[in-house]
Amino acid sequence: MADKDNRKKVEAITSMEVDFAQWYTDVVKKAELIDYTSVKGCMVIKPAGYAIWELIQSQLDQRFKETGVENVYLPMFIPESLLQKEKDHVEGFAPEVAWVTYGGLNPLQERLCVRPTSETLFCDFYKNDIQSYRDLPKVYNQWCSVVRWEKETRPFLRSREFLWQEGHTAHASAEEAEERTIQMLNVYAQFCEEVLAMPVIKGRKTDKEKFAGAEATYTIEALMHDGKALQSGTSHNFGDGFAKAFGIQFTDKDNTLKYVHQTSWGMTTRLIGAIIMVHGDNNGLVLPPKVAPVQIMIIPIMQKKEGVLEKAEELRKRLAKVARVKVDDSDKSPGWKFAEQEMRGIPLRVEIGPKDIEAGKCVICRRDNGEKLEVALEELEDTAERLLVQIQKDMFERAKAHREASTSVAMNLEELGQLLDTKPGFVKAMWCGEQACEDRIKEQFAATSRCMPFEQEQLSDTCVCCGKPAKKMVYWGRAY
Repeated sequence: MADKDNRKKVEAITSMEVDFAQWYTDVVKKAELIDYTSVKGCMVIKPAGYAIWELIQSQLDQRFKETGVENVYLPMFIPESLLQKEKDHVEGFAPEVAWVTYGGLNPLQERLCVRPTSETLFCDFYKNDIQSYRDLPKVYNQWCSVVRWEKETRPFLRSREFLWQEGHTAHASAEEAEERTIQMLNVYAQFCEEVLAMPVIKGRKTDKEKFAGAEATYTIEALMHDGKALQSGTSHNFGDGFAKAFGIQFTDKDNTLKYVHQTSWGMTTRLIGAIIMVHGDNNGLVLPPKVAPVQIMIIPIMQKKEGVLEKAEELRKRLAKVARVKVDDSDKSPGWKFAEQEMRGIPLRVEIGPKDIEAGKCVICRRDNGEKLEVALEELEDTAERLLVQIQKDMFERAKAHREASTSVAMNLEELGQLLDTKPGFVKAMWCGEQACEDRIKEQFAATSRCMPFEQEQLSDTCVCCGKPAKKMVYWGRAY
């Protein structure tokens, strides 16, 4: 019976070339990252999935604190009157808001919104907490969950409740606010590239795509294996719009009353979905070592033979000095264990059996490319440590090469449509700055402007859509 259960876990998953969406669902389920619940659109994040989030959270939090960020926690409920204070903001979130109308058995005098985001709560807090220039800047962040009543959901990528961090800052000047907005976007970009091995494009969203209530929204955009884009982190400059709506003023050094300038920025559990879709293959997950809960799995071969399990445990203790490591001493066959560890995306597998012990060596297998090598036992720690660094680097380079191979240039509307249909990926094209052209491209090709990259190129003088003088080069694409 146990063998049958184990076999189910390592059955072949749907090929990503056949059905990418089904491949993704198979991976998140069979790698035991999530489970579905009786609440439609909400998921259980299982230990294997939550351990990835914990590693993301701890490393991101450390980077935040290096820039002076402090963590706080605000309530999950927002009074409707508070939400209504910033018109553009409430209109932007209205279709996705979940409401609480009863407290126990009694109807509430004012209904409460379950936070879709916390700008209004932070504003209500800041208006009392900030009085003088000496109180600034406020550079706060909170780790929490939010609720958005999405119509269509998919694990990690879009669920009705998800985990995230949301930073909310207040500054004395517009320049300080803009500096913080860009600083946090750069923190996100470096984190994605250095920790998740995921290359990103940094840029500004168009006014049509910016956050509700923001003056400017900046984004990092990543390309998934199927050629679709994924917005992976955003940073917003609110100017003094929210401050005016909520009355957040301070007495400046010249003894005049001024409004603060604010920012907000966030990353979510959709990063786990990004990891799956950037690095995964038809055998399952491929985890970058820096976010792999288990970096090395030791598989004892013929483990019932005398001394094999003891040797495996000895190697575990040695390797624990350089990596997160476990021994799979379950009663499954080695073949099933190999397939299971591949499905879970563990970066390195160490195989050790009686003949290996006798020869003073073991076999190490890389998950990312399947390469196997024999290693003398006395060289195991150094080799494993070196390989984990190499895997991290190689995964980034492969993802970057895929993005570059999947990025095209369009000079006119016909070319743009043809590329979007025949060569999934980013398409670079010039834009006049008019929303009418954005709307036409979305309506005609189901593609959106992903960002106006900081690194601009002059591909032509005219807009890809209308032929009028171009103002910006834009990355266009279909997205999750």
